[in-house]
This record gives sequence, structure tokens and C-alpha cells, in this order.
Amino acid sequence: MRIGLDVGSTTLKCVVYDGDKPVFKRYERHYSQIAEKASAMLRLIREQLPGLDRARLCVSGSAGMGLAEDLGIPFVQEVYATRTAVVKYMPDADVVIELGGEDAKILFLSGSMEVRMNGSCAGGTGAFIDQMATLLDITPGELDEIAGKAERTYSIASRCGVFAKSDIQALLNQGAQKDDIAASILTAVVNQTVAGLAQGREIEGNIVYLGGPLTFLPQLRKAFDEILGVRGICPEDSLYYVAAGAALSDDSEEFDLAEITGRIGNYSSSHSYQSSEALFADEDEYKEFVERHKRDSVPTDGKLSEDGTAYVGIDAGSTTVKAVAINSAGDIVCSRYLPNNGNPVPLVRNFLRDLYRDFPDIHIKGAASTGYGEEIIKNAFGLDLGVVETIAHFTAAKKFQPEVDFIIDIGGQDIKCFRIKDGVIDNIFLNEACSSGCGSFLQTFAGALGYEMNDFAREGLFAGSPVDLGSRCTVFMNSSVKQAQKDGATLGNISAGLSMSVVKNALYKVIRVTDARSLGRHIVVQGGTFLNDAVLRAFEREIGQGVTRPSVAGLMGAFGAALYAMERSKGESSILSPKELESFTHEVKAVTCSGCQNHCRLTVNTFANGARYIAGNRCDKPLQKHSPTAKYNLYDYKKQLLAEYGPAKGGRGTIAIPMGLNMFELYPFWHTFFTKLNFGVIASPQSDRQLYFRGQHTIPSDTVCYPAKLMHGHIEALMDMKPDAIFYPCMSYNVDEHKGDNHYNCPVVAYYPEVLDANITALEDHRFIYDYVGLHRPKDFPKKMTAILAKYFPPIPEREVKEAAAAAYGEYGRYMSRIREKGREYLSYARENSLPVVILSGRPYHLDPEINHGIDKLICECGAVLVTEDSVSDQVEKFPTTVLNQWTYHSRLYAAARFVAESKDPRVNLVQLVSFGCGVDAITGDEVRSILEEGGRIYTQIKIDEITNLGAVRIRLRSLFAALGLGE
Repeated sequence: MRIGLDVGSTTLKCVVYDGDKPVFKRYERHYSQIAEKASAMLRLIREQLPGLDRARLCVSGSAGMGLAEDLGIPFVQEVYATRTAVVKYMPDADVVIELGGEDAKILFLSGSMEVRMNGSCAGGTGAFIDQMATLLDITPGELDEIAGKAERTYSIASRCGVFAKSDIQALLNQGAQKDDIAASILTAVVNQTVAGLAQGREIEGNIVYLGGPLTFLPQLRKAFDEILGVRGICPEDSLYYVAAGAALSDDSEEFDLAEITGRIGNYSSSHSYQSSEALFADEDEYKEFVERHKRDSVPTDGKLSEDGTAYVGIDAGSTTVKAVAINSAGDIVCSRYLPNNGNPVPLVRNFLRDLYRDFPDIHIKGAASTGYGEEIIKNAFGLDLGVVETIAHFTAAKKFQPEVDFIIDIGGQDIKCFRIKDGVIDNIFLNEACSSGCGSFLQTFAGALGYEMNDFAREGLFAGSPVDLGSRCTVFMNSSVKQAQKDGATLGNISAGLSMSVVKNALYKVIRVTDARSLGRHIVVQGGTFLNDAVLRAFEREIGQGVTRPSVAGLMGAFGAALYAMERSKGESSILSPKELESFTHEVKAVTCSGCQNHCRLTVNTFANGARYIAGNRCDKPLQKHSPTAKYNLYDYKKQLLAEYGPAKGGRGTIAIPMGLNMFELYPFWHTFFTKLNFGVIASPQSDRQLYFRGQHTIPSDTVCYPAKLMHGHIEALMDMKPDAIFYPCMSYNVDEHKGDNHYNCPVVAYYPEVLDANITALEDHRFIYDYVGLHRPKDFPKKMTAILAKYFPPIPEREVKEAAAAAYGEYGRYMSRIREKGREYLSYARENSLPVVILSGRPYHLDPEINHGIDKLICECGAVLVTEDSVSDQVEKFPTTVLNQWTYHSRLYAAARFVAESKDPRVNLVQLVSFGCGVDAITGDEVRSILEEGGRIYTQIKIDEITNLGAVRIRLRSLFAALGLGE
């Protein structure tokens, strides 16, 4: 007999062979209790196969190595185990795609054998699907079932669960259908697997699907088939291939089953883990802590005023809905705190119906909404006001601590911190796009370990040796937690360690303090996460002082909204009456807007009173309202200028140029250069999601920035056009603008043509010109280009090249001058009309609508005039920086920051766009922040990639304007 144990990240699988025939198989979740579950499984084998005293045993799986090594049991790496089973049962297979609980792998069997596995990130695996199903309040099986009824899909991040939650929550709050979201989740898993693991190698031939998610979810298999253009096979017993491979391994050894079962059952890891000091020394210390915080309690069962006056506040947050009604004295008379289960509308309706029922004499004189679902709730129920979250939380905090100078709010998926100076918000810190260190971070771990959140938190209060987990993101933290479990950490020590990591993430990753003890003297903490005593204690310990935690910490957004409504009440509210609530209806329809070239997929919510709420738009056309500053958008002006360089014909052949990265600035140069030489010139089409998918199979790295990933699709599109040559040169240097210590391009911009040539095999059949070129040396340029062109075309006289170069340099200079002149014009207009200005600072390629996601339009919708960093950088003299200032694009960023810092006009502010995967922007962000804060200005950063939650971006921009007193 041969036994194979597959100890996966979340499940345990076992197969027993008698000769060539499997006689036992078992699959179950182990909830990190690996030794206990494995021991129980071996006992079950002995019960079901009486007389089996000795057998050959081998272990495999991502979580099995430590146990096998410590107990001297043979271990076979899961890839080899998979290959052994596939060769036996599916000998014609070319590619194996396997998804596990937290593991994903692609095994290429034909040609040169190769395996690609995910690293520490569990994005796009079974755990990811489980998390998304929980968010939708359904099982993974139900998620798969409703995905089959979808009518459309949305772009959802799958690189990790916390990013995806932000995207999904935004869609739910906009009224998107669960069927469509479910299909979008499965599509995202496929794209994550292909983009993250294929890394340039084609997935073709006979495809085999293995692992739990692909076995149990037919719609996931269908999504793989459709996107890959194949018909994959999910074999019988696909769950057991690794276990089968382990059982069939030549490395297995014979054991006495009773003896090895006992050893496994009594196993505890011989390793130790790094620990921290306990949160509380004893019960007395905890009681003192509880008593101290009771002082910040307020009743939640106040009485209505005699005339029935009340004010309502609703906070439709990322994972919960909070609702509050207050009387004219500001006391809470009714409240709700509920998980939103993917749709806040029915919850708010029920709250209002209960409010009218319980207080029949109520007279609501003002109502306001806040949070992610602010707009849909305001439109659905006729509320009077919408208030940005930061202002709502500040308004509530002042009620408890009038001298408050720092507020930190940790919600389900967002962290908001703001510094208060002289009674107004002086600086704002928001988490970027990652919700690690938020409430959902702890909730995810509690659920994964089989606990309710409150019970999980209590386990950590008196843990003696909390695990030191640092401040890593959720999916990376998984591996640390699992290792700590193997090293003997108890559940309580893990709970306490996770609470500490939430605090460290907020302090050192979001606020980025160098001294946690310098935050302020009157600190108010808010958000449901701070109702967790372990988190609160960890925070106070880390900053070295006590803080104010209101007893209604989880309701502060709604409480603040109600107080805000009271302050701005006009005497009567437009909120729906009891009668109108009874006839309330909510219909959702998905449409594609044809108002402009974005072709946005809109979610149209229609309510019984005729009100509508439209979501998913990148501009205000479908809303039929127009911002007065919409025409003062320098992004639009730049696009108009580039459109002037249209397709051209020429006698020497056609040159095709990919419209991405640095070509968004250099296209006028190259278009002029080649047309002057009598070449035809064409550009690749405008970027969109489909263009990205066209090239994603050739992307060798999942961590490179999205603008670089798009280049693969642009090259694919150009090859279809069949030009005489595709031109995309390597450029170590940019044009020298004399603003920095040097004038390099960043490594991606400089050398990405090399990556394209190495990974797009179809380029072998095309003339691809990616030689090294330097525009920074205009004297050498003609000679160099004459030699380069001679390699691909009949010789061109250097005299002609020199003339074309002179024209190209002149055209580039005119193009940049026009941008700078228009920037000055817009600044002058804003000054004359007292309008706010946002200098949207990034790179030339952030002009691409597929990359910026319409953030420029959003800024103008908020009432600001928009200019760019390259339109103001020439107005600043070179100045010393604290970092090596050697990149042209970066020197513009620093100059734009200096321009704002030296401006005496508080209406002129900078917002920095940063692409995920851009390593050098970790440096630029800190330097831009430093320059602005030295000038007493607020730094705002927006991180973007293939997916961007515009709801979070809108909150960030409105918070900036509100903090500056510029309206919302």
C-alpha cells in the first residue's frame, strides 16, 4: 500500500493506492490545524482498511514541508507530484493550470518543461474567491452559479483580495448586479493567472485544469476557456493529483502506521517565532483601561425634542451601513450599524421605516449622507446634503473633544487621518488603494481561522507572546501567520499580533510618521476597528499616550453627517415621507454610454420618485450637467495637440509608432522627423482594456507598471496593420531641461523596447527598430540616425536626415511651448475668477485615458482648473533636492511642487499620479511631499493601475478641497 498526503495551504487531501488502484481518497479543510487533521486522516485510513499496519508514505503540498522534515517523512515538491500524476493519467497534456487555496501554478509540459508559481501573494486563488463570495454574502458555489447569468463584466483587480474588495464595494454601492460582479470576479482570476504566471509563454495545446476552484466552479473553467481560446479538460479526481503523485513517488518510505499516526498527532514545531510584549499584563490593567474609556461614552437612546425635531445622518461605508437620528440637542435617539451585504439601499429604507414607526411624531428637518455610497443614498431617499467623509468625521470628533488636533479613523477598507490646526483640517492622510491594516484585514483572518470577529479579538487581549508580524499586506501576511502557527503560536498570540500590525500599518505606511509620539496631544480615534480593545490598546502603546475613543466610534461618520445636516438645515427636509417609502422602488439597468470615445459602462439606478443615479462614468456627459471648468483641462488640450499629427503617407514606406510611454510627448518629434524624410507614419490605436488583453500573454512580469504592460497590446495592434517597420527606440536619456543633476529616462521608459523584442515572438516576422537613440545630443543625432535607418532601408543622405532632424527639434519645441503657454493662460483665468487649480503631476503617458481613468475629468467636475507639471516646471529655477535628481520627468515633478509651495495662493494645489509598480515613485512621492509640506501645503497622491476605484479618488479630491475651504 502507498499513501500520499497533500497538505495544501487550506486543505488536506489523501490518496491510498493498492498497487495501481486507488482504494481510498479524502478531501477536507484543515483550518491550519495540520498535524491534528493529518493524524485523524491516517486513523480513518486504518479504520476503513482493516489490517493495514504498514504502508509507504510520502507528503507533498505547500504547507507540508515543515511537518515532513521534522518527522523524517519523505517529501516531494508538489510540482513534481503533479507531473507524476498527469503523466500517468493525462499523458497528452501540454499545460497544467492548477489553482489551490492560496497557490496558483502553471506547468508547461511540452517543449521545455517549466513551472510558474505565485509567490507570497494569494491574489487570484481559491482564498481570493472565498473572500469575494463572503463580500457578496453568498457561497463560492452560489457565486459560480450566478456568474452564469451575467450580462456584462466589470474590470476588477485580482492581484489581492483587499484591492478587489475596494473595486467590488464601489460597484455594489453604485447598484451593479451581483450576477455581473460574480462573472467579473472569475474573469479577474483568469487574467491574474495568465498575466501573473504565463509571463510571456503561450498557453496552448491540451490544457488540464486541476485544484479545488477549477474542479468545483464550472463558470471559472468556462472563463479560462474563453479568454485563452482553448477547451480545457478537468479530469475526474482532479482534486487528488498532487496526493496521487506523492503516493506514486519513488521517494516514499514504509512506516508503521500506528507509530507515525501518533508522532504526527503529537507534533509541534521545533521552531520559534519573534514575539512582542503582551497587550495587558493582567485583568486589573485591562479593567483600568476599560474604565478610562467609559468616560467617552454617550447614550444612544435619547429622547426626541417636544416638537419632534430630528436630523438624520447615513454613512454608507465600504463594508457597513451606519445610520443615526439625533434630536435638536445633538443627542442620538436611534442608530443602526449593519453589514451592507452588497447593497446599502434596502438597509437604509428599513432604517427609515423603523424610524418613522418608532417615532410617529418625528419631524425630520435635515438629512445628509456620507461614505462610498453617499450619492446613491442621497438620490434614492431625497436627502438634503452629501458631505465628504473627512468633514463628517471631523464634525463628530469635535463633539467629544473640542480641542481635537488629530483624528484617525480605521474603517472596513479605508484609513482616514487628518491633522487639525487652529480649528480647521491642516493635512489629510488616506490609504491609497490597498486596504491592508483596515477592519476587513482582521475580519478576513478571523474568518479564515473559523472565528467571529469579536471572539477573535478577545482571544488576543491576554495573549502572553503576541506574534511580531510587522506591517505587511493581507495576502503577504498569510504566509507569516501560517509560519507562526507552525512555530507554535497560539490563536491568541496571532490575534494580538494582527491587531498590532493594523496599528503599525496605519502609522508607518499611511501616515508615514517617523515618531509615532508626535501625532498630537488631543487624539480622537474612530471607526468600527477601534471598538476592538486589542487594536485600541496597541495604538495607545505605540504612540505612548491615551486617546479619546467615543463609545459610538463605529457610528462617527453617520453621527457627523447628522450634526452637519443640523448645522445647515433650512427648516424642512426633502427626505422621503413614510408614504413615499411604502411605494419606494429601485431599478438597476446596465447601459453603454455613447456620449464620447470612452464608451463607459454605466449603471443606471432609477427610483420611484423619478430620481436617478448614474455610476461608472468617466465624464459628466451622461449626467447632463457641465462643470464650468470642464473646458479648462490641460489634458484635453494636450490630446487635441497630439491629434493634429494624424496618419501620413510617404514614398519610402510606412513607419508605425506605438502610442504609449514616452511617445505621448515625443510623437510630435518623430512624426515630423519621418514625414520630412518622406515616410508614411501611423500610430497604434487608443489604449483600452481589450488592447491590454491582446498583449497580456507576452507580459513577462506582473509587477511592471500598467503603462508598460499596455505596450504589448500596442505592438500586437501595429503588427496587424502590416507597416514596413515598427519604430520604438531605446532612449537612456531624455531632453535636458536643466532642472536636475542629469536627464535620464526611468529604466522602464528607457529600455522597454528590449523587453518587447525578447517576449513578443511574432516580432521576429516584422521589422522592429529599437536601436539606442539620444535626442539629448542634437549635433550627433543626424549622423546616428542616418546609420540606424541604413540598417533597415535603402541609404538616406545625411543632409536629408539633418534637415528632418532640425524640423523635428523645432516642432517638439513648439509643441512644449504651446503647452506652457496654455498652462499660463489657465492659471491666469483661475486667478481672475478665484477658481481652485490642480496641477495634476505625473508622466507624459498619464495622458492616456486608459491609464488615468478619467481622473482629469473628475477634477474638473469638482470645479477646479487643471494644468500639468510640464506646464509650470519651466517657471521654477533649478534648486537643491534631498534626493538625486537625475530623471527629467522627476525634475518636473519637483519643480511643480516648488511652484505650489512658493505660491501664495492656497487655491493652487498639486495632486501626484503614481503608477503601481513604479519603484522610483517611492522616492518621488516622499520628495514631492517634503517640498510641499515645507511650504505648508497639503500633499495628495493618487495611485493608479489597470483598475482604479474612482469613488475613493473622488473622496480624496473632495477632502482636499474641503480642507482648503474651497467647497466640496
